[in-house]
Amino acid sequence: MRTVVIFSGGLDSTVLLAKLIAEGRECLALTFKYGQKHAREIAAAQAICGLFGVRHQVVDLGALASLWGGNSLTDPALPVPDGHYTEERMKVTVVPGRNLVFLSIGTAWAIAEGADTLAYGAHGGDHVIYPDCRSEFTAALAPAIALSDWRAVRLEHPFVNMTKTDIVRLGTAIGAPMHLSWSCYKGGALHCGRCATCVERKEAFANSGNPDPTHYAE
Repeated sequence: MRTVVIFSGGLDSTVLLAKLIAEGRECLALTFKYGQKHAREIAAAQAICGLFGVRHQVVDLGALASLWGGNSLTDPALPVPDGHYTEERMKVTVVPGRNLVFLSIGTAWAIAEGADTLAYGAHGGDHVIYPDCRSEFTAALAPAIALSDWRAVRLEHPFVNMTKTDIVRLGTAIGAPMHLSWSCYKGGALHCGRCATCVERKEAFANSGNPDPTHYAE
């Protein structure tokens, strides 16, 4: 089975890619430059795909950055806040419609490559502030993706009802190269240890009972 994976180079997509490869899938990885403030996750994606020998395509959507203004991931005027995803101020990290755009492009590539499935790593914890990570979103989008070509492409989101802790446990069990993944929104030399995705990453490893291979600045 051939699968296109929306691959950010983060923890979730790294475990997803490793899971699909372990299942014997032929995977193609799709990463986006969407105007984010740093390229650390793109470098991580390239390294992980190189390790697995996976064909990797990076798509530059930088021209859309101006449409995505008003969020701290693409707008230079807005700093990335510290804290936990459950806090109200973390909504500034939402990039409007990002997964909708990514999955639309992923669908086109899947059709062009004759892939059977399109997969992305949205997980249960993301539901708090990211509307396009909800199971309702994927349930609504999946039929449209299937109807995008005469040969249907199936949308997969195996982590949608899992927590980040569940994903770390799975990644550990299958030997996913989580140490190569990049989560931090700030893009420094090390994970900052303070932004929402760093806090969640720390908690997931701690709660899973597995050692955290990540080096944090704090």
